[in-house]
Amino acid sequence: MIEIIPAIDIIDGHCVRLTKGDFATVKEYGSDPLEPVRRFEEAGFRRLHVVDLDGAKKGGIVNTGILERICRETSLTVDFGGGVRSSEDIEKIFGCGASMITLGSVAVKDPGFFLQCLKQYGPGRIILGADVRDYNIAVDGWMGSTSQNIFDFLDFYLSEGVRKVICTDINLDGTLKGPSLNLYSEILGRYPGIELTASGGLGSAGDLKALNDAGVRSVIAGRAFYEGKIPVSPYPLETLSKRIIACLDVMDGRVVKGVNFTGLRDAGDPVELAAKYSDEGADELVFLDITATHEKRKTLSKLVRKVAGKINIPFTVGGGIAEPDDVNTMLTNGADKVSVNSAAVRNPGIIDIMTRRFGSQCIVLAVDARHEKKGWKVYLNGGRVRTDIDLFFWIKEAVDRGAGEILFTSMDHDGTRKGFATEALAHIAGIVGVPVIASGGAGEPSHFRDAFITGKAGAALAAGIFHYGETSIPEIKKYLNDNGLAVRL
Repeated sequence: MIEIIPAIDIIDGHCVRLTKGDFATVKEYGSDPLEPVRRFEEAGFRRLHVVDLDGAKKGGIVNTGILERICRETSLTVDFGGGVRSSEDIEKIFGCGASMITLGSVAVKDPGFFLQCLKQYGPGRIILGADVRDYNIAVDGWMGSTSQNIFDFLDFYLSEGVRKVICTDINLDGTLKGPSLNLYSEILGRYPGIELTASGGLGSAGDLKALNDAGVRSVIAGRAFYEGKIPVSPYPLETLSKRIIACLDVMDGRVVKGVNFTGLRDAGDPVELAAKYSDEGADELVFLDITATHEKRKTLSKLVRKVAGKINIPFTVGGGIAEPDDVNTMLTNGADKVSVNSAAVRNPGIIDIMTRRFGSQCIVLAVDARHEKKGWKVYLNGGRVRTDIDLFFWIKEAVDRGAGEILFTSMDHDGTRKGFATEALAHIAGIVGVPVIASGGAGEPSHFRDAFITGKAGAALAAGIFHYGETSIPEIKKYLNDNGLAVRL
């Protein structure tokens, strides 16, 4: 599913847009940037792209006051760029409440500083800004040009651990003439699985579908929103790609799998399996240290780093995540998202703290539950501890607190190969406005179809059927595509 990210560009404290990066073409869309930001939040968006055009032009951040207001007065996850040149700038931006920072010009002019930031804050929080004019990188608010080719630029930084890239085709930016599909297709062809955000030229819902079909993971929308070319909605397309997620349940450094959370047996080496599923076309990977909470252990950061180094797809880590420092450790070691489960049930306020510091897009609420006479009940500690908490009540509260995605596992269905809990999934999808991942019960390709059509899930996760060769990710995707469901082939 392509994510649509509204953009706020700021000059002299006003919300503006440029055409092709030309400062002589400034068009104002509001004297107070908080007004459109609040409209985006009310419409259901959870992320915002903020560009300090004054800072980009002057070579030093300017509009941090507005950034601080946005972060303080809304619940949006903010990534900020424009004029960032020093460690002091980085600290100030994160101190204002931004969750991510986009670095463009400085990546060209000072690679050492960029790599220092990447190492210190992790690939989940530092985004590489690739501003392109005729396939060459531009700098200084697009006023300066270089002879550095986009692919040489990406070759270097992706080899250094960059995971997130915002690529803007300057020749199309603000024109509403459509995005640079050829450019993005070339990038995705060379770097399969890159977390690519497209920017520039978006002008219609048809453009969104074309980008989604090309495999672009997210797109920045500015003028298209302000001038009514696309609806102000986070997911205006019904034909967005469904995601197939491979799951690695890890115990003592080995992948294991059981039935109904019991009878665990060895399934292989997590690093080898992660690389295999990434190569086979999995859209994402989930790594769960399933005994971390029970045994009072922290998720193994060294293993996370090894896995992250072998894959080129989004990577979620869970198990024993209990405080913000745990999230930071996982993101720094290569995870893109973390899942929080038992700790959040015991202290729901931790979701607010984590999403405020790292952004909703980084925080996945994992929920394990069983169906009883009185409804679905939440379980803790890898399914070992029953609570009297209603599943749907808890999920709604967690999303209201900022959780950006739901990973729901039916303990009754887990490992049975009899299909997902589609009725519960559909109910969850109906009460929250964030993506829902189906987990527990996958046995054959038709079960994934049911999870998407009947269960209204945005993604479906499986483990055992992949580990033991009962089916493969390409087989499932072919089946779904043949049955009219959009998937990335």
